[in-house]
Amino acid sequence: MKLNLDTQRKVRIEMLPLIDIVFLLLVFFIYAMLSMAVHRGLPVVLPVSSTSKVTKHLVLSVTAKTDGTIYVDKVQVPLTGLAGLLERRAKGHKQAGVLLFADRNLSYQKLFRVLDQIRSAGLSRISLQAEANK
Repeated sequence: MKLNLDTQRKVRIEMLPLIDIVFLLLVFFIYAMLSMAVHRGLPVVLPVSSTSKVTKHLVLSVTAKTDGTIYVDKVQVPLTGLAGLLERRAKGHKQAGVLLFADRNLSYQKLFRVLDQIRSAGLSRISLQAEANK
C-alpha cells in the first residue's frame, strides 16, 4: 500500500471564529460605552418627557427629593448652604451648569426654592432632568 505524503494543503484562516470574535468585541464596546453615561444624581422617580435629551456639558448635579433633602453630587447639603457650595464648585468652569434631578412628587414651592438657590449662586444654565417617554 502506497501512502501519498507529499500532498500539501494550503493554510487558510477560518472566517467563522473570526466573525464571532469581532461581534463579541463589538457587543463589549457598545456595552462599555453605554455604562459610561453620566448619571451622578441619586435615584428619584423622574417625570416623563417625550422630548427630553441628555446634555453632557454640565458639571454639577443637584438632586431634590420629596422629603425636602437636597444633594449635590450625592452629598447632602442644607437648602441655605446650596448657593455657596454651588458657587465654590463652579468657580473654575466657564460655562458651568446644573443637572437638576427633582422627584416628580416634589412640591412646586420646594422646587422653586432650589431653583432660586441655584440662580443666586450665579448659575443660569439649569437642565431639569426627565426620563424619556417609552
